[in-house]
Amino acid sequence: MEQELQARAAHLAGIREKAEVEMARMGIDAAFIDRLVDTFYGRVQAHSRLGPVFDGRLAGRWPDHMEKMKRFWSSVAFKNGAYGGKPVQAHLGVEGMAAELFPEWLALFSQTLADIAPSAEAKDWFMATAERIAKSLTLSLFYNPALDDPARKTV
Repeated sequence: MEQELQARAAHLAGIREKAEVEMARMGIDAAFIDRLVDTFYGRVQAHSRLGPVFDGRLAGRWPDHMEKMKRFWSSVAFKNGAYGGKPVQAHLGVEGMAAELFPEWLALFSQTLADIAPSAEAKDWFMATAERIAKSLTLSLFYNPALDDPARKTV
């Protein structure tokens, strides 16, 4: 059992080390993650459609949210386990949340990356990751498989 735990720890350390090397090669470090989150969510707050939805959920709790998002993106980029939340549950029941907002969220994220990413490769990596996250959240929050049931479709 001890040997199994050591092997697992070594495997996880290898994953983290590989991610750190990949991120460093693209110019990504902890300071960039902080800047990305601060810049992006500053823009979210000022956005005419996204701002009210986020502020409705986070009023008075923005600093906590910002720290959580820094842990989230650090965990995603560096595979360091810094974030342990449940994104789908966190977005359930948010007043004003709609599938149509995700393209706006992605466009704002893309513009933020265009403005501050240290390399084209970093921009592409973060954008592809954000697109996967948005798709996952959209499907989890808004998709109803019953609507795809062929028996329910009319010709």
